[in-house]
Amino acid sequence: MAQHSCPIPDARIPTTHFAPRGDSSQLNAAHSPTAAELTDCLFFSPADGRIWLNDQRMLLMHSSSFGALRREIIERQGLEQARGLFTRAGYLSGARDARLIRERWPQADAAAVFAAGTYLHTLEGMTRVEPLHFRFDAESGFYEGEFVWHHSCEADEHIAGFGTGQDSVCWTEVGYAMGFVSGLFGHLVVFREVECRGMGHQQCRVQGKTAEQWGDAEHDLSYLNAGSAPFKPEQAPAPAPPASPAEPHSSAGQRPIGASAAFNSAMLALQRVAPTPATVLLSGESGVGKELFARQLHLLSPRHAGPFVALNCAAIPENLIEAELFGVERGAFTGATHARAGRFERANGGTLFLDEIACLDLPGQSKLLRALQEREVERVGGSQPLKVDVRVVAATNLDLRKAVAQGRFREDLFYRLNVFPVQLPPLRERRDDIPLLANAFLRRFCHEYQRSNAGLSMRALKVLLRHDFPGNVRELQNLMERGLIASEEGEAIDVQHLFSNESLPEPVYGVDAHGSLAVPLDEPAKAPALLDSLTRLDQAFTIDGLEARLINEALHTAAGNVAAAARLLGLSRAQFAYRLKKHQPPGPAS
Repeated sequence: MAQHSCPIPDARIPTTHFAPRGDSSQLNAAHSPTAAELTDCLFFSPADGRIWLNDQRMLLMHSSSFGALRREIIERQGLEQARGLFTRAGYLSGARDARLIRERWPQADAAAVFAAGTYLHTLEGMTRVEPLHFRFDAESGFYEGEFVWHHSCEADEHIAGFGTGQDSVCWTEVGYAMGFVSGLFGHLVVFREVECRGMGHQQCRVQGKTAEQWGDAEHDLSYLNAGSAPFKPEQAPAPAPPASPAEPHSSAGQRPIGASAAFNSAMLALQRVAPTPATVLLSGESGVGKELFARQLHLLSPRHAGPFVALNCAAIPENLIEAELFGVERGAFTGATHARAGRFERANGGTLFLDEIACLDLPGQSKLLRALQEREVERVGGSQPLKVDVRVVAATNLDLRKAVAQGRFREDLFYRLNVFPVQLPPLRERRDDIPLLANAFLRRFCHEYQRSNAGLSMRALKVLLRHDFPGNVRELQNLMERGLIASEEGEAIDVQHLFSNESLPEPVYGVDAHGSLAVPLDEPAKAPALLDSLTRLDQAFTIDGLEARLINEALHTAAGNVAAAARLLGLSRAQFAYRLKKHQPPGPAS
């Protein structure tokens, strides 16, 4: 299938390098991206049944069909669950539109870029957006905006299905605004519908601020996470249980963050298996957050009041793995001066997380298999089996099927662990989550280091959104910590603060008017040298010839009016007449 993209903007329309601050009072309808340029990005391909917005496939559907789907989801899932589903769907749409604007107009005027979201939101048919005012400063982390939504599709359909009520109902539009502005701004911006036709108001009106400026955004943010329990206004969100003194870990108390389709697919799989006692196998690249997902599975399960015990199998020597898993009786070997419970015993009534399970040697695999089958363990040096009630969650960044085929992993153990497999996506497959994750890491490190959070510069955000993240979420976390340390207090984190010895993403190149590769779009384009331009236009030119050409073109443009032609070239009438006479061919000899 051929890739589609909207046409290159007219080179005559002036664009300026994107600034980190702006104000709606600075809006200029002539600045790119203009309404006409954005409209050109939307096109139809009836022959193959596709509609495109730049390179994103779109859908045209009946508003009433959307309303019917929405009503059925509300009736089946309840208002809170439905609100989360539609908020996340809107967030993803807004984040994708923000990416379109970043990539197509990387040097556009700041206010025009933010205003483009209001036009795209309108163009896609959900509502007509009227900006009342907005102001932002990415360096200080300030955003404030207020908008009116006219003819909201969601409000119309909700009123038709349920009438008016006490709560706002334009959930998809709110999610869209959050996704678009957060994707551009480098900070998480939360929008709230302060008036809604679904509540009986005359219009739908929204306000946007950063999560820090609101100060009480937990309710709003709960709808962006598929793993969150429905929010109850009378209850503050319960914090995750702290790790026991025996099991300290940096991820204790944290929860997975994201709103992308790949992230939500993994979270919904956890929600499905959590109520059961089934063994779960988490697989994914290093750094995707397997322990964090395992902790979330534990919190969602009926065992959440019990202990969560983690063991990295790669960190334990082969001769000690049995003692770590099953415990030791006093006198079992030299140095065993007292009995010690193993990880299975300490996890009794809770969850045991076995990371890097492929690193277990074959004898260790055999003993683990027996413990899983019999639900009992025997300490090293002991003679009495001990019954244990443990849910095992294993994790690997290797292909266990391939390890089985190579004889490095027991096939029977693989099938015992692979009861419910969950594949965790790498960060490059959930790029829409990068602003959310970066904001969460920055907030945590600012709290730990007693620093103020100025967020990311636009240039840094664009580089992160293009980066492939071989180290996944762990790499992003490390970059945010490094960026905060390297930057000055109150200074926005820029590219040089994030990357030191890592390779930067490939720059984005454009094509100039002559079909040649241009400078990277992240860098301001330099005006070509005049001599190079003249040589490109005319291989053989002289100063006199150039002057004659300018004189004749100005006279032609001014329709023969010498005074007007002189003004075009910044000359007086007498100066122009002198040059005109100089370049006129001599008359015939008398």
